[in-house]
Amino acid sequence: MTVSDPALKQRLVILGSTGSIGVSTLEVIAQHPERFEVFALSASTQVDLILQQCVRFKPAFAVMASETHGRLLEQKCRDLNLKTRVTWGAQAITTVASHEQVDSVMAAIVGAAGLASCLGAARCGKRLLLANKEALVVGGDFFMQVVRQGGAKLLPIDSEHSAIFQSLPADAATWANQIDKIILTASGGPFRQREPHTLRDVTPQQACAHPNWVMGRKISVDSATMMNKALEVIEARFLFDVKPDQIEVVIHPQSVIHSMVQYKDNSVVAQLGTPDMKVPIAYGLSWPDRMVSGAAALDFRNMAAMTFESLESSGHAQRFPGLQLAWSVLQGPAGTPAVLNAANEVAVAAFLEERIRFDQIHQVNLETLASVTTPNVGSLEDLLALDALSREAAQSVVRRVGRR
Repeated sequence: MTVSDPALKQRLVILGSTGSIGVSTLEVIAQHPERFEVFALSASTQVDLILQQCVRFKPAFAVMASETHGRLLEQKCRDLNLKTRVTWGAQAITTVASHEQVDSVMAAIVGAAGLASCLGAARCGKRLLLANKEALVVGGDFFMQVVRQGGAKLLPIDSEHSAIFQSLPADAATWANQIDKIILTASGGPFRQREPHTLRDVTPQQACAHPNWVMGRKISVDSATMMNKALEVIEARFLFDVKPDQIEVVIHPQSVIHSMVQYKDNSVVAQLGTPDMKVPIAYGLSWPDRMVSGAAALDFRNMAAMTFESLESSGHAQRFPGLQLAWSVLQGPAGTPAVLNAANEVAVAAFLEERIRFDQIHQVNLETLASVTTPNVGSLEDLLALDALSREAAQSVVRRVGRR
């Protein structure tokens, strides 16, 4: 049996293949054709881009979010005589994620929309490469229970959580006995030095101009508000089974140290690298081994000083008020993080559509959390119902406060 034997290839589904994570994933696996086979791709609306991906990688399936975009892609594939089968809809996405021929699933659908397919992959014991932090934020303990029951291997792709995973002992059973705290690093985004009172005038274009990372518009806005870090605190709480007060955030503008673990002997283990998502993607794909990612190497000879800032310094508490919501919702009932996530998705969308100001994103989140009573959560249906209820409440706040 040779290394190019199809039986040795990892069959991969990429959910969200036209987003920045999906595109980077395809760039990584293109360097290792002997190791990976693309079984399925999914996208929301970018028909032409996923068509190009189908031409190059020849997946068995391509799934679009809507029938309209699905039928358009289906026709384009037919015109090119592609053998890729085109389907559409949320259930179709879950179906390919849990397909018996699939080994690994790259979960890169933005927001709570990715929850059902992540749970489907987890139930079927897939190697689940989690780039969608919202699925774990919304799912919480329920999500982790499904992972354990399904025998799935959950590998974090967020640069921060991948860094933590790489800095922890190999035996997860020993984590609790060795860890003092987890330290998440944050770049501070485009407004790290901006006067807090001027943030009401921020435009979507300014908020999406991240100084270090190339990301989608929603994630870029989350970085600008540091709500991305709030979601990462919540994700770390469930992913690594630590207490909320064991998670700390520091601002590290250079984005070289991606996160750290401080042990009980006060030694600190950190993961460093260039700010390029191909690094954690390659690690997740190749774990427990490593392989070429295509990212540039760090050049310590030409590296400027690495600096750190506390959240209590330089007006950061006023600049990024949403970050503290992470610890607040973790103290609430089980579904409270799902309420925050839904409110934030609605608020960010409203800001990008210029229906609310940048500084009103936090107001929408606060008022939604105050207005939604969290029921008991014990199933996917419960989570989806809570998500819908929270979105409705958030939309009500948006309509009331819009750009006053």
